[in-house]
Amino acid sequence: MPKIVTVEQMRAIEAASDAAGHSYAAMMELAGQAVAERILQKNVQKVVVLVGPGNNGGDGLVAARYVKEISPESEVSCYLLKPREDEVFQAAQKAGVFIADFENDKQNRVLKNLVAGAGVLVDALFGTGTRLPIKEEAAKLLRTVNGALEQRKKDHPQPRSIAPAARSHAVPEPPFIIAVDCPSGLDCDTGEVDPLTLKADETVTFAAAKPGQLTFPGADFVGALFVADIGLPAKLNELHAIPLALSDAQTVAGILPPRAANSHKGTFGKTFIVAGSLNFVGAAYLAGSAAYRVGAGLVTLAVPQVVMGAVASRLPEATWVLLPSNMGVVNEAAAKIVREEISGYKALLIGPGLGNEDDTKEFMEELLSPKEKVKKHRGRIGLLHLDSEEAAAEEENPLPPMVIDADGLNVLAQIDEWWKRLPENTIITPHPLEFARLAKIEDKDEVQANRVALAQEKAAAWKTVVVLKGAFTVVASPDGRTMISPFATAKLATAGTGDVLAGTIVGLLTQGIAPYEAAAAGVWLHGYAGTCDDTPIITASRVSEGLIEAIRAVEEAR
Repeated sequence: MPKIVTVEQMRAIEAASDAAGHSYAAMMELAGQAVAERILQKNVQKVVVLVGPGNNGGDGLVAARYVKEISPESEVSCYLLKPREDEVFQAAQKAGVFIADFENDKQNRVLKNLVAGAGVLVDALFGTGTRLPIKEEAAKLLRTVNGALEQRKKDHPQPRSIAPAARSHAVPEPPFIIAVDCPSGLDCDTGEVDPLTLKADETVTFAAAKPGQLTFPGADFVGALFVADIGLPAKLNELHAIPLALSDAQTVAGILPPRAANSHKGTFGKTFIVAGSLNFVGAAYLAGSAAYRVGAGLVTLAVPQVVMGAVASRLPEATWVLLPSNMGVVNEAAAKIVREEISGYKALLIGPGLGNEDDTKEFMEELLSPKEKVKKHRGRIGLLHLDSEEAAAEEENPLPPMVIDADGLNVLAQIDEWWKRLPENTIITPHPLEFARLAKIEDKDEVQANRVALAQEKAAAWKTVVVLKGAFTVVASPDGRTMISPFATAKLATAGTGDVLAGTIVGLLTQGIAPYEAAAAGVWLHGYAGTCDDTPIITASRVSEGLIEAIRAVEEAR
């Protein structure tokens, strides 16, 4: 799985690789080749590479050389911030790449003309070496590029039409911008950006993702993020010791269990979901449908009767347990029913749509209060009750691995030291405001500003797996392992998508996947499902349906 490393960590990793025999030059060759592959996929005639003075510029020169060698008919140009005469420069020049530089282009006419005609514009100025603010010649160069791009828009405005098919292919498209490692002007540690930063359509980063690429506002300048292999040694401790990772299809493929042809529903476990209330009847359906779509063998929905009446026909595959309720909200008496019915189930989800009434709190407190029974031992004369020193008490129908979401979390936040009531490695799935309530943090913005650190800190303190939802959802384990989702989209900012996520995670947990892995895989599947539709806005029901497409994408990655 791709790791997420700081700029300083990346430098240490590259140094260790070089010391192990995989040289900087070899890494640069592979980096340039990876960028060239992305350029060639765009199938354009004119490629312009902005080249900085350091290794990032070297990567760009290598990419330009590869493109020219593979596609000799293409017009490939490199525009240098400063003249250079190193081997990568000479190799690009020998391959037939046109070379110009900022120092000798006094009126910037060459630069403006190159940008005006580019099909692909490659930003290989600074990458992870950016230092803010951008100054002097670099600032002038980027200001000129931005100006040329704006002029290009004015010279060739896109026609307004009522249908995309009416668009004329004769009108030049804006250049496709590819950033090498990181858009120049983006701080790859913090996500801060310089006003002159070029907004990339795609970023090809090397060996590992960088925090700033997954932190706003910088994330808005990255476009699609690709992590390219640069041949690091397989057992490089400096890389493998990093606990922070970026999830991807290959990672999820390694987590999901095989589905043998001779399986039956018991093979994939039974899921128990406590959800729904009079005002939120759809939550139970969304969670239950998601659990089924990721492979749970059987899903039971434990709900107030009003929910079953509204939802049962939409989810005929489910089985049902009716819970005692007051005015359509589960009450304290429901805890006893859940305890009685839970035996044999592999995972439990509590919370979607339960409501925040006093009855809900009483239900949660009762359910999470351990129930004990005295062990009975057969003696010489029938059954004997041993005293507490002779026989340890055992929990009656202990709760299975558990996910708590939504209203379940809001109720937990009202219980003192709530984490002591939960089995270790319980999965909680708060959005930033719910996290703030659980952690007794007054300002939600503090959570957003420190998402990874806070998720890691509280996962360890609470001994829970924390899924901190939002753009680039963070999944943190009590042991320090942390995975970040690559997805950030407004499509998922709609009611009910959190219920789908909770159902996805509990459906995976049911199949015997460990809590941290189930949470990480569930977050990736949910994110993919939310972005696989071409429409700009989708409903939670469509996200649930998209889980099938997400599973298919994972199977293709195996």
